Amino acid sequence: MDVHRRTFEDLVAEGVAVPTEGWDFSWFEGRASEARPSWGYARSMAERLAGATAALDVQTGGGEVLGFALASVPRPLPGTDRRPLLTAATEGWPPNVAKATALLRPYGVAVVASEEDAPLPFADAAFDLVVSRHPVRAHWHEIARVLRPGGTYFAQHVGPSSVYELVEHFLGTQSDETRNARHPDRERAAAEAAGLEVVELRAETLRIEFYDIAAVVHFLRKVIWMVPDFSVEKYEDRLRALHERIESEGPFVAHSTRHLFDARKPSA
Repeated sequence: MDVHRRTFEDLVAEGVAVPTEGWDFSWFEGRASEARPSWGYARSMAERLAGATAALDVQTGGGEVLGFALASVPRPLPGTDRRPLLTAATEGWPPNVAKATALLRPYGVAVVASEEDAPLPFADAAFDLVVSRHPVRAHWHEIARVLRPGGTYFAQHVGPSSVYELVEHFLGTQSDETRNARHPDRERAAAEAAGLEVVELRAETLRIEFYDIAAVVHFLRKVIWMVPDFSVEKYEDRLRALHERIESEGPFVAHSTRHLFDARKPSA
């Protein structure tokens, strides 16, 4: 059935019904699209894991990215072991903890339930590699603490004003301070203040298209920090206006921002 001919109520109900746990975005296929950064983070993560001895994935979500990366690590040569001797992951949302545990258990990953703002539950200098894809906030001093001297933080962060065309449709114009809260220059300064050396920092702006209002509803339910108080009931008028706009003009276009961090803890 052509989704663009379905009623507003049908589409909203569908967006509400889709489970939100994990970071599997396959449901959006045919409903929304997003260009991907040129650096291919999961593939690059696999390359880093291949040379690590102890690795930590911070805010792993449902474990999908770490699982893909571990499955992509080249098989070891006979008599060698190129996979991390120890791999751990943290996650704060209970449904994601359960999902990540089930997904990552076959790889021997220890998934630890840990609140987003809590100190990392690991000893000093426990890991030579810390990774993270889209952390809500990077806790730079904690990252530096658990890294061994010479260790690396390799992560893909959400950048400033990401998908703000959609955010401002619901919340109105945001202040420059809010728009720039995730600016890579600010994060570089915070990383350096924690004692890390930023080896590389790359940024890209990417096109997103939402083809129907069901995709918008599911996106805002899944990525809860975009419109923190989102509910269909509270924003029904704005949802209906956006639905009518998509119906008459075509996909709603927004832009995501991403930056790639490659930071190193200086050797002792």
